[in-house]
Amino acid sequence: MDSTRTVRTPGIRIPEFRDDGSPPARPGTIEDLADFLQRRAPVLVLTGAGCSTGSGIPAYRDPDGRWNRRQPIFFQEFIDSAVTRRRYWARSFLGWPVMHRARAGDAHRALAGLAARGLLTGLVTQNVDGLHQAAGHRDVLELHGGLQRVLCLDCGAAIDRDVLQQRLLVANPDWAPDVLEIRPDGDAELDDAAYPGFRVVDCEGCGGRLKPDVVFFGETVPAERFAAVRTRLASAGGLLVAGSSLVVGSGFRIVREAVRRGLPVAAVTRGRTRADALLEFNVRDDCGTALTRTLDRLDSP
Repeated sequence: MDSTRTVRTPGIRIPEFRDDGSPPARPGTIEDLADFLQRRAPVLVLTGAGCSTGSGIPAYRDPDGRWNRRQPIFFQEFIDSAVTRRRYWARSFLGWPVMHRARAGDAHRALAGLAARGLLTGLVTQNVDGLHQAAGHRDVLELHGGLQRVLCLDCGAAIDRDVLQQRLLVANPDWAPDVLEIRPDGDAELDDAAYPGFRVVDCEGCGGRLKPDVVFFGETVPAERFAAVRTRLASAGGLLVAGSSLVVGSGFRIVREAVRRGLPVAAVTRGRTRADALLEFNVRDDCGTALTRTLDRLDSP
């Protein structure tokens, strides 16, 4: 049994949607969205979990932006605690196959289609699943990183996640606990009794700690990524938010930067967003359905 205690990170909370009493964004239509893309092209797109739910990847929040999952692992806990790292990698070991099997959905394909028609100046995603790239989208900025990559915290070596999965399989040939639930971002819910039997593997080069190349809660998004977003906004005629409640500060920051530059912002997402007061409109529909219909309308004579 592990003797290392789990470290708790004080002062860090899960971002929550707070209703300030302002009215929701004006309801938008497919015609509004098609017109926005044509008039404001090229448009920068910011995507969130709603683009990937159709691919079988659960979202953290419900349509009203409320957190509907257990508390995630925080960055400092992961860094400081061997127990926390064991829990993360055990859950990832069982959740990664679901991410690996996921395929690009209607939203990913429709956005790639809009890019191919010259209507986009790039795509920034808060997702870590790589499905925009799988759909053929070439200009993708991963704001929060990507699960397909693993980094050594001590020497900086990069490892492919599939390679690490094979190492974990070798280290845990008979470990097969019941999976209670598949959670967002390659995570799995397990009974507490399952964790002590799991063996973590370390960096083959230096024996250091391994971490997925993603931004954990409580971790800072690298400044160069926001600089890259600003470069894309400089050549954009507008910003389209797809599948995000914008509750997480990094996404909301991009919307505020667009507004500061005088760019119009629209959204297509099922529920309310943190930025409703800043939106021209919100098409409150499934991303895949709405974006596919918009692409079809743009292609109609």
